[in-house]
Amino acid sequence: MERVEPLMKSRNVFEAIQEFGNDEDFTPVETEEFVPTDAPAGSKKKLEVLAERVRKGLPLWHPLDRTDYSGLSAVVDSRRRKASSKG
Repeated sequence: MERVEPLMKSRNVFEAIQEFGNDEDFTPVETEEFVPTDAPAGSKKKLEVLAERVRKGLPLWHPLDRTDYSGLSAVVDSRRRKASSKG
C-alpha cells in the first residue's frame, strides 16, 4: 500500500490558518447561476444545491428558496405503520 503524504504539515488548525490564511474576507458573488430552489429544507436535493452554491462561490441562501413544506407528501414505511399500531 502506497503511503500518502498529508497536504498540510500543520499540527493544528491555528497553524494552518497562520500558514495558509483564512476566508473571513470572502464575499459570495451573485451570478446568473444563483437561482432559487424548490427543494425542501433538509432534503438531499437541498443539500446538493447548497454544496453546489459553495463550490461556485455563490451565497448559500436565495431569498426565494422554498421556506415551507406545503404540498409535499411523505413516504410511509408500511413496516413502521404496522409496528406502531401493535402498541
